[in-house]
Amino acid sequence: MTIRASSTETALVAGGAGFLGSYLCGRLVAEGWRVICVDNLHTGSTDNLRDLCRESRFSLIEADITTPLPRLQRVDRIYNLACPASPPQYQADPVHTLLTNVLGMRNLLELARANNARVLQTSTSEVYGDPAQHPQAETYWGNVNPIGLRACYDEGKRAAETLCFDYKRRHNVSVRVARVFNTYGPRMRPDDGRIVSNLIVQAIGRQPLTIYGSGEQTRSFCYVSDLIEGLSRLIALDQELNMPVNLGNPEEYSINELAALVSAMTGSPSGVNYLPLPSDDPRCRRPDISLAAALLDWVPVVPIRQGIQATIDWFTAWRDGETIPSLREMIAAD
Repeated sequence: MTIRASSTETALVAGGAGFLGSYLCGRLVAEGWRVICVDNLHTGSTDNLRDLCRESRFSLIEADITTPLPRLQRVDRIYNLACPASPPQYQADPVHTLLTNVLGMRNLLELARANNARVLQTSTSEVYGDPAQHPQAETYWGNVNPIGLRACYDEGKRAAETLCFDYKRRHNVSVRVARVFNTYGPRMRPDDGRIVSNLIVQAIGRQPLTIYGSGEQTRSFCYVSDLIEGLSRLIALDQELNMPVNLGNPEEYSINELAALVSAMTGSPSGVNYLPLPSDDPRCRRPDISLAAALLDWVPVVPIRQGIQATIDWFTAWRDGETIPSLREMIAAD
């Protein structure tokens, strides 16, 4: 579904230089939006935006949303993707992670309030913690350790959701909250730290594949183009919502199954190195997407083998020093 913007409509994307944010910026520019990308470039990269920076309707502001935002022109939509999403990245500076989720969300909500803009917050399946309900529906309140190593991210995202709905109730800000499940695809960083990128980088490097715990813990993997489509449909929905919406692929795989798939698809002869499971690592993760299907007419369409192959191709090109496709080329291919 493509929403064409008028030539005067402006979208702000916080975290727009990151993996998901760069895809979103590209899609918005293609739809006719003026796009302001705000990113502190701690984990995002201008390389992700190299084709967009030539667009007259795109601008990049290097700034941290935990501090007061610079004076901006009027904005009509605000997308918040401004937080590292993998444990190694968000645990590197847990205090900043928490403040990005809380202070950053407040600053963006204040901007929305001043501009009468619609806000989309990318929350996370991590709000469900190590779930006692399976699959996880939006009505489930979760099982989160509030003082654990992952709490800076988990609790930060939970608090950001609270802020969104408090601003909706108190200030009539139009908010949409997406609970994003594991997403993968080209443009992930080699040192991203998430399981898909870890396994692929190790496999194409002919290194042992690292699996934490027994490998029987499960995850659900959504290809990036499917996720961006879901986000686009969610913010375009005119119906006001009083709850978050899960966005993810309901197909569930054990980590051992994913490792076997990556190994087979790369022809890797590497074995598997099992290491202890990190603290508070969830045993299972699978979204109930009934609400997204009903409200947005959205379900993922990219099969896992197709998505994994595209991601393998991306990392292989990176390893070999080849010219990596531009964002525009990848969006067109999808």
